[in-house]
Amino acid sequence: MNWLTWSLLSALFAGLTAILAKVGVSGVDSNLATAIRTTVVLVFAWSVAWFTVRPGALAAVAPRTWFFLTVSGIATGLSWLCYFRALQLGDASRVAPIDKLSVVFVLVLAALFLGEALTWKTLLGGGLIAAGAVILALK
Repeated sequence: MNWLTWSLLSALFAGLTAILAKVGVSGVDSNLATAIRTTVVLVFAWSVAWFTVRPGALAAVAPRTWFFLTVSGIATGLSWLCYFRALQLGDASRVAPIDKLSVVFVLVLAALFLGEALTWKTLLGGGLIAAGAVILALK
C-alpha cells in the first residue's frame, strides 16, 4: 500500500475514533477516558511492534530519536486530553472539524521548522480547510 492508502485509512479510523470516543466519554471524567484509551493504544502499539520489529531494534534507537518521539508523545497526550474534553462538552460533528485544523498548523509549522514550501496550493488548501472547519463548527 502507498502513502495515500495509509492516509485514507488513518482518516477513516480517526473518524471512527471521534464517534466511539463521544459515546465513551459519556458519564466519565474526560481525563479518565483519555487514560483508558491511552492504555489500550499503549498495549496495542507494543503488541504490533513486538510482532513486526526485528530483535534489537529498540536498543538501536538514537537518543535524538528518543527525545523527539518523547516530545511528540507529550504533544499527543495533550491533544488527546483536550480532544476528549471538547468531545464531552460539544457535538462530535463540531469538535472534529476544529480538531482537523491541525492540518493548517502542520502546514505552517512544516514551513517554519522543516523548510517545506508554502505554495499557492498549500495556502489555498489550508485556507479551505480553515474555512470549512469554521463553517462546520458554527451553530
